[in-house]
Parts: sequence; structure tokens; C-alpha cells
Amino acid sequence: MMGHRYLLDNNVLSRLTAEERSRSFIRENCRIPSEVLHEARFLQDAAALAALEYGTTARVLRQLQRVMERVPVDDVRLVNLYSGKGNADPMLVACALDAVQGENEGLFGDEWAIVSNDDAVLAMARLFGITVLTSGELDLLLRDRRHATRCD
Repeated sequence: MMGHRYLLDNNVLSRLTAEERSRSFIRENCRIPSEVLHEARFLQDAAALAALEYGTTARVLRQLQRVMERVPVDDVRLVNLYSGKGNADPMLVACALDAVQGENEGLFGDEWAIVSNDDAVLAMARLFGITVLTSGELDLLLRDRRHATRCD
């Protein structure tokens, strides 16, 4: 049975409350790339979020190379190393590519999506055919899931 899995960006994590981040939906269906966890290290529940880590592996780094090959040299929207912004953004896309590749190797894989409010991340993900959601769309999933749990 195919499920839905989500990779969360820091701009989404920081909009959620600690209670929302601790919900079973987040724990069961969401993962956070190592670089995003580094950005989120100041959240009060950062230690608990570490259990959701999507680690940086050699496969992820190979995907990162694919992502960076798509970034024009003069484009600083996705990552701007000079100002220290967006360091985790290419890794978020690379993790999604790795997750999709891993799921495609099996018979019944989950569908992976990136949840971010960063237009450059969403645009890059779309270039690779990765499903994208915004934090508002995640809020709807959380609300629907909470409502369904109360009705059970």
C-alpha cells in the first residue's frame, strides 16, 4: 500500500508549535534532513526532532550533485553561500530525490513530498518532478488527521 511521506523545511518546522511537531502524524510520516535539523537546533524540542532525521549519505550527496548542476552560477535564490542563506535547501531537494529513488527500487513505495515555504526550493523540486506542499497545506493535513482521530 502506497503512503505519503514528507520532508520538512525549517521554515515549516518553525511555524508549527511544539505540540504540533510532536503529533503522531509528524512522527510517522515526516522526516527532516540533517542540514535542516542543524538549522532547527534552537527549537525547544530540537532533541526530540532528531529522531526524525533523514541522514546525509553517499546516495544523498550524489543527488546533491544533480541538484547543484541545475543551479545557474549567478542564481543565489536557492543557496547563497556568501550570505549564509539556504544552506539546507539543496540538501532538502537531494534528500527528496534520494527518497524517491529508494522507493522506486521497491514494489510498493511511498510517495515523498517536500513541505516548504521557500519559492526557490519548491521550484527546484518541481524541476525534478518532486511533489511539493506549503506549510498551509501541511496545516490542512494535520487538521484533517486530528479531526479524523476524534471521530474514530
